[in-house]
Amino acid sequence: MFENFPKKRPELPEEFKKIYSEHYKRNRSGGSPASSLAQKMESWLHKQVASDAILKNNNKATLEIGAGNLNQLPYESDIGPYDIVEPFQELYKNSEFLHRVRHIYHTIQSLPVNMKYDRITSIAAFEHICELPEVVAKCGTMLNPEGVVRVSIPSEGTLLWRLGWQCTTGIEFKLKYGLEYGILMGHEHVNTAKEIEEVLNYFFRSVSCRVLGVSKSLSLYQFYSCKKPDLKKCRAFSRNRL
Repeated sequence: MFENFPKKRPELPEEFKKIYSEHYKRNRSGGSPASSLAQKMESWLHKQVASDAILKNNNKATLEIGAGNLNQLPYESDIGPYDIVEPFQELYKNSEFLHRVRHIYHTIQSLPVNMKYDRITSIAAFEHICELPEVVAKCGTMLNPEGVVRVSIPSEGTLLWRLGWQCTTGIEFKLKYGLEYGILMGHEHVNTAKEIEEVLNYFFRSVSCRVLGVSKSLSLYQFYSCKKPDLKKCRAFSRNRL
């Protein structure tokens, strides 16, 4: 079922490469009207992932995949060790929340083999990962027995999601740079929400979903809670990739 993986990210045209870093940082910081609106909408993603970590005495070890500028930490309880996977140091190095991070890893494969977590989280990152099955399989092997993987994603591949960015960020991007935002989205979002769900269902026996919308196909965002990893599948997949 993983014949389309690993994905190959489409190359950006030169005119996009020139403004990529500027746009990315501006977008992540909410430095424009459209990105500021998007961040307000995205608070649903953060709240869903953090909803299990707001109890007192909740001393759970957490690993966040694709932590970016650490914008999940304001939603998280300040209890328990918190590690991150994030390859781009520029995104988090000046964050006011950096002191709350215990360990920083460049990739998930660079974690020590004996590391275990009660929670593995990801907010709007799985749609970007070309080697998604490898990452999800690794997550399954790093969970403690009662652990959970909590993932929130945009409803990439659906009509409502496409209309959402076309009518906001897409228009703003076109006015500012004179370029088509869809080309940048194609470069960034290599996985659809349906593909992500299929990968999660393959490696986990218990997967539940909530949506911000009417249904998965008519939603802006989706949240998945994954428990009971199939360790046989996770380990077999990981061994086949060595």
